[in-house]
Amino acid sequence: MLQSPVKAVISDMDGVLWRGAVALPGLGEFFDLLFARELDFALATNNSRNTPADYVQKLAKMGVQGIQERHIVTSGTATIRYLRARYPAGSDIFVVGGDGLKQLIVRAGFNLVESGVAAVVCGIDFDLSYGKLRRASLLIRGGADFIGTNPDSSFPSPDGLVPGAGSILALLESATGRAPTIIGKPMRGMFDAALGALETQPQDTLMIGDRMNTDIAGAKALGMQTALVLTGVESLASLAVSDVQPDAVYAGLPELVAALAQVI
Repeated sequence: MLQSPVKAVISDMDGVLWRGAVALPGLGEFFDLLFARELDFALATNNSRNTPADYVQKLAKMGVQGIQERHIVTSGTATIRYLRARYPAGSDIFVVGGDGLKQLIVRAGFNLVESGVAAVVCGIDFDLSYGKLRRASLLIRGGADFIGTNPDSSFPSPDGLVPGAGSILALLESATGRAPTIIGKPMRGMFDAALGALETQPQDTLMIGDRMNTDIAGAKALGMQTALVLTGVESLASLAVSDVQPDAVYAGLPELVAALAQVI
C-alpha cells in the first residue's frame, strides 16, 4: 500500500490515463485530486510519437484543463537532451518514428536526411515500411549511431496490445547485429528529467505505471514509491511471476485516487 509522504507524482500515460483515444475511468478525478491538493506532477511517457503540445491538447479534449507543456516528459524530449549533449547543431539524423519526434528533432537544430547521418533515431512508427527499415539498417551497418527512444515491446491500444517501439528496435538489432542506446524508461534519463522538472527527491515521489519492466523497475531502482494499475500491459498473472514488485497494485485510476487521497 502507499505510504506517506507523497510530495509529487510521476505518471505514465498510455495504459494509465487512456488507451488510444479512449480516456480510462477516473481520469478526471485523478487530476481533480492533484490540482485540489496542489500536488505537482509530471506525465512521463515512453511514447515518442507526439510532442508535449499534442498531449496537452489530447487531455483538453478529454476534459482535463490546466495541463501545461512543462508537465509532459516524453522519450522524445529525453532523446533531444541526449542528442544535444552529444552532437553539434546541424548534425544529420535519420528517423524511424512519428511526426512528433521528427518535429522535436528539427526544432532542436538537427537535419532530417537519409544518407551520411551521424545517428539513426528509432521510436514508435505507425507508418512503418520495409523501405524505412532497409534504409535504417544500411545506415547503422555503415557506422551511424543507433538510438532507441524506448524499449517497450508492446503498446496498449483500445483493441489490445500491439507492437511498440521495442519491437522495431529488436528487428533492427537482428538485421544489423548492433544493439541500440536506449533513452526512455527504465533508463535513468527519463526519471531524472521528470524529477528535475518537479524539483523533488525520489523518496518523496510516487511513480504510477502499467508496465513492470519500465515504469516500476526504473522507479524502484531510484528509490521511488511505485503504484501499478492493471489497465494497460500487466495483469495479476504477469505480476505473480515478475521479479520486480510494485509497492501497491490497483485495478485502475478510481482505486488509485482513493488510496492517494489518504497519503498526500
